[in-house]
Amino acid sequence: MRGFVISPAIPAMRDLGYNPDDLSVQISEMLVATTDTADSEIDQAVPEVLKLVRDKLKMDVVFVSEFANGRRVFRFVDTPPDQPVIAPGGSDPLQDAWCQRVVDGRLPQYIPDAQTLPASAPLVKALPFPIGTHLSVPIVLQSGEVYGTLCAFSFKPKEPAEADDLKVLRYTAQLAAKKIDEHRALARHRPPEPELSLVPIEKKKGW
Repeated sequence: MRGFVISPAIPAMRDLGYNPDDLSVQISEMLVATTDTADSEIDQAVPEVLKLVRDKLKMDVVFVSEFANGRRVFRFVDTPPDQPVIAPGGSDPLQDAWCQRVVDGRLPQYIPDAQTLPASAPLVKALPFPIGTHLSVPIVLQSGEVYGTLCAFSFKPKEPAEADDLKVLRYTAQLAAKKIDEHRALARHRPPEPELSLVPIEKKKGW
C-alpha cells in the first residue's frame, strides 16, 4: 500500500486553521521525542494522546490500529470506562475492516453520520454497537508504508459535526508516524541480545 506522501515538515494545527486551546502543542509535547525513546515511553505517551484527542473532539472511542498479517490489530484504545467496546490486542480481518475501507477509498475519512451514508449504513447494522460520526486517517511512515490508522467515532452523530476534527487526527497521525519511524530506527541500531548458552553446567558432587 503506497502512494501516501507526508511532508518532512509537519505543520502546526494553527497553520491548518484549527487551534483549540493550543491542542497542537499538547499533542506535540506528548508524542514528539528524541530518538532514544524507550518502548515504555511510547506505551505511556500514546494512550495519553488518545485520551486527550477523545476529550477534545468529544468522541466516544479513539484507537490506533496496525495492519499486520492480513488483520487489523488494535494497538492502543481509549474508550469510556463503562463502554469498552474494543480492547487493545483485539483484531479482525483487514479486508472487512472500516480502516482498510478508508485507506483504499471505499469509505471517506470523515463521515458525519455513518447510519445515513449509503456506503457505511449496512456496516453499522452488522456491528454490536452503534456508530454515529466516524473519522479515520492512515498512519503513513516515511517509507510510504501504511502502518495502520488513527480512528475516532461517537456512538451518536456529533452535533454539530465538525469537519475540522479531521485535521486534528491527521496532525496526530503524522506525529505518531514520526514516533514509529524513530522507534524502528532505534531498534535497527540496537546491539543484538547476547545468545543464551545451552551447554549444560557440570553437576558438582553433593547436589
